[in-house]
Amino acid sequence: MNAVEFNSVTFSYQGPAVIEHASFSVQEGDFAAIVGPNGGGKTTLLKLMIGLLLPQTGSVRLFGKPPRSACFKVGYTPQFLTVDFSFPLSVQDVVLMGRMQKGKLWYSRNDKKTAHKALQTMQLEEYADVPFRTLSGGQRQRVLIARAVCGEPEILLLDEPTNNIDSRSEEILSDILTELNKRMTIAVVSHDVGFVDQSVSNVICVNRTVAVHSTADRNGQTIHDLYGQHDRKLILHET
Repeated sequence: MNAVEFNSVTFSYQGPAVIEHASFSVQEGDFAAIVGPNGGGKTTLLKLMIGLLLPQTGSVRLFGKPPRSACFKVGYTPQFLTVDFSFPLSVQDVVLMGRMQKGKLWYSRNDKKTAHKALQTMQLEEYADVPFRTLSGGQRQRVLIARAVCGEPEILLLDEPTNNIDSRSEEILSDILTELNKRMTIAVVSHDVGFVDQSVSNVICVNRTVAVHSTADRNGQTIHDLYGQHDRKLILHET
């Protein structure tokens, strides 16, 4: 079954099309990287996937349903973090937000157990009671992903998770996502094709139009067609 399916989707912000006639699918269990130049439509594509934006033409389906009907199956981490750091939230408080439901006023023992497991997955369990504001950029990013994982989604959608983190944090995150992919579908937006490593099964190239390649098909010409230049970091893949 397809986790994500776009059928001739076009979208614009009251101007020229940002996404034009996009047709592609992501199968359950895939690890897809969404890459492309700045302003090419990567974040827009992700927001269309989860129903934050609606297409002008065409259709989007998540697990065979309109995105807003399948939102309970989605874990999502946006690109930009907006937090009032004067508010005294612990790491566990942030992660538990992934268990929030409409009308629910407290967290159960199972909610807290699931939050602890999510922190273990992200290698942050010892930080549960630490103030969120005191963490490094890479640690905060992993906490936000733990919040998304805490909801026990079937698909995890991450927008630029490697922004403003160091190379070591990027390596840790890559390893963690590889493990998470064993139990959920993953789609990651990234401006850095170097993050597209051997764990990624498909690369969704976005620059207004959309093309999908397997990692084995990536080459210098593909990068040139997408970015118009060759001086980008590219990892070659053995088949």
